[in-house]
Amino acid sequence: MHDPSTGARASGASNSGRKKRGTPKGRVVDAKALAEVRALLGDEPRRRDLLVEHLHKIQDKYGHISAAHIVALAHEMKLATTEVYEVATFYHHFDVIKEGPEGEMRAPPALTVRVCDSLSCELAGAQPLLEKLRATLGPGVRVIPAPCIGRCEQAPAVVLGQNPVARATVDKVKAQLAAKTTICAIDKYVTYGEYREKGGYDIAAECLAGKRDAEDILKAMEASDLRGLGGAGFPAGRKWRIVRAERRPRLLAVNIDEGEPGTFKDRYYLERDPHRFLEGTVIAAWTAQVSEVYIYLRDEYAGCRAVLGREIAALQKNPPCPLPPIYLRRGAGAYICGEESAMIESIEGKRGMPRLRPPYVAQVGLFGHPTLVHNMETLYWVRDILEKGADWFAGHGRHGRKGLRSFSVSGRVNKPGVHLAPAGITVKELIDEYCGGMLPGHKFYAYLPGGASGGILPAAMGDIPLDFDTLQPYDCFIGSAAMIILSDQDKASAAARNLMKFFADESCGQCTPCRVGTVKALGLMQSPRWDKGLLEELSGAMADASICGLGQAAPNPIRCVIRHFGHEIE
Repeated sequence: MHDPSTGARASGASNSGRKKRGTPKGRVVDAKALAEVRALLGDEPRRRDLLVEHLHKIQDKYGHISAAHIVALAHEMKLATTEVYEVATFYHHFDVIKEGPEGEMRAPPALTVRVCDSLSCELAGAQPLLEKLRATLGPGVRVIPAPCIGRCEQAPAVVLGQNPVARATVDKVKAQLAAKTTICAIDKYVTYGEYREKGGYDIAAECLAGKRDAEDILKAMEASDLRGLGGAGFPAGRKWRIVRAERRPRLLAVNIDEGEPGTFKDRYYLERDPHRFLEGTVIAAWTAQVSEVYIYLRDEYAGCRAVLGREIAALQKNPPCPLPPIYLRRGAGAYICGEESAMIESIEGKRGMPRLRPPYVAQVGLFGHPTLVHNMETLYWVRDILEKGADWFAGHGRHGRKGLRSFSVSGRVNKPGVHLAPAGITVKELIDEYCGGMLPGHKFYAYLPGGASGGILPAAMGDIPLDFDTLQPYDCFIGSAAMIILSDQDKASAAARNLMKFFADESCGQCTPCRVGTVKALGLMQSPRWDKGLLEELSGAMADASICGLGQAAPNPIRCVIRHFGHEIE
């Protein structure tokens, strides 16, 4: 420190008086931690793109990631400690433990219970359940709120370790805890052998054997009017054609992050018929002439991960045709990784932060190569379209729309779940024909047509066809077709606050309009009387200046409440 009164240094008059460093600058690698990391990694490569996978190994083994393990992993992978630390602390599912002032570490309890507090679960009583579980489970169990876990039809949903508890109660959770059931159970599904017996992979084999023409497949996909079912709605056939025209090598990245509150259709199909999606993936890879496939699956889907791991291995052991390398990558609890470029960053072992565009991922994507990015359900329909014809898929639809939509329906209906219905169906028709009507004692009041991002509309606007391009005039969109139904016992303003809290928690923090705007908006929305002028100004800044869809779509619920539910906030 410099002494301004004398111009001399306060701590030592000369260099000779300084204390000499006895150890190397920075953290020293702990031998025990290094041995543990090496044992966990075994013979697996130490490539940078496997960083998230290797962090999962430490988290799964020890229930947390210590500072010593961070340093040891960085040493083993020849990365800067700061790089490993930044990635580990970016994701919700990594518990990074730092030393306290006395050098001690406070690891979390061995078991974590996550109570989903997203909108569908909040409607079903998640908050009182969270409080009761904290009061009754004791200090040996960590009980924390969690963003949407993709089980909205089972609300309120709780995850005990990696074991999901549907329609959870305190007694149900305590019973599972007593039985030490912390692994996700796997129900019966169509295995590789069963799928092959019913003609599975026949089309893929014909493609690889040269019995089908790529141009014919492209034309069939284009004629079917199949669009990206993850939310963006870009025509699938056109996307294949665009990527096929790019330079080699080309890659395929499958997005199964499915973090949008209200969405669970991908999990539904994976739990029942995983090879229908895998065959579509193989066909897409052949048609677009990609050389490697990466499947990015959200970490909350432990059961799906076990199924996919098992069935991909079965497919590779006895392939029906030459296969591209298929890699299954595990997310780590970050909604932002549903954005395609953020997913690519995560696959590369980095923080899942969206990229600026252009260039677009079809030109410069995964590892810098042209990349075909698809949602899982889009690929799920490929076999049916090629087997039954493009007219079969396009022939469905109502009110002038084409195709089928898998609606994830939750909230105040008798039959929540995934309902396959014609594109263009209205929400009133969906509730009456597919969902068994509203719950007893509840009257249809409002609905979210596209999950958290898709906006909120009143029941009086329940006759709008549900499809791509039909909802934008109302500051809404269908997105992944996640329908959350509200009744006269709910408030749209309260739903909007829940959604904005989710956005504030899940913002990656890269751009100021989203990082600051979501928090500021949530604070303004806490007031019983909203400052509509300020919220509109803030919404405009977020929508216009945010880098990715999270910040751009976050204002949709605000604008919908102001426009359609003014009586709740005035």
